[in-house]
Amino acid sequence: MPATAPPEFVLAVADSSPADLLRTRSIRSFVLRTGRVTTGQARALAELGPRFVLPCTSHATHWDAVFGRTAPRILEVGFGMGEATAQIAQAQPERDFIGVEVHTPGVGALLLHIERLGLTNQRIVQHDAVLVLREMVAPEALAGVHVYFPDPWHKKRHHKRRLVQPGFVDLVASRLAPGGYLHCATDWGPYAEHMLEVLLANEGLVNTAAGYTPRPAWRPLSKFEQRGLRLGHGVWDLVFEKRPIPG
Repeated sequence: MPATAPPEFVLAVADSSPADLLRTRSIRSFVLRTGRVTTGQARALAELGPRFVLPCTSHATHWDAVFGRTAPRILEVGFGMGEATAQIAQAQPERDFIGVEVHTPGVGALLLHIERLGLTNQRIVQHDAVLVLREMVAPEALAGVHVYFPDPWHKKRHHKRRLVQPGFVDLVASRLAPGGYLHCATDWGPYAEHMLEVLLANEGLVNTAAGYTPRPAWRPLSKFEQRGLRLGHGVWDLVFEKRPIPG
């Protein structure tokens, strides 16, 4: 998949609002919801947003300049309310983390976690992750990509909306450095099977396990996940790595 957009898309980016850009994909893996922004989240958006929230652009971002250093970079797609995201960034200060989320309350919530924990290795882009990966991330720029509990789109007629599809995996693989990883997790069994099938079909990625893998230590349990496990619900993790370049 090309690293740069065609001229007509670049022009659209320059002349469009973020809301307009989110409508450029005919099929989206998410639904834009109008969630309630708390007083604390609104303050965080106003005070911390200018430092930690980046605009979506039509060109590859100079991430070393953004973070003020050279470090392995991990991008997370759809971080929800950001609790696990912040825990991961706190536990791995030697890495930089890019969180992508479309919903404003979640962005505000992660900003509050950043403030509370004093994080300097976390940035946020409030936009469609596919466009962020395609336009803002150069090929082989990432050490890892996290996709935790994306919407499974249960009904068969909605399966085309699932994020983990061949085209998306191709894009992720192109943005991973050799040896970089894609870590997916879901609590919906049929979606886990779909993910495994799609990932196994990608020739640039190799499974790190014989099927699903136990939850890696770096992924903390969310409150939602803990509640589900107590009720006997399953959770499936998959970790695939980008094949090294031969030679």
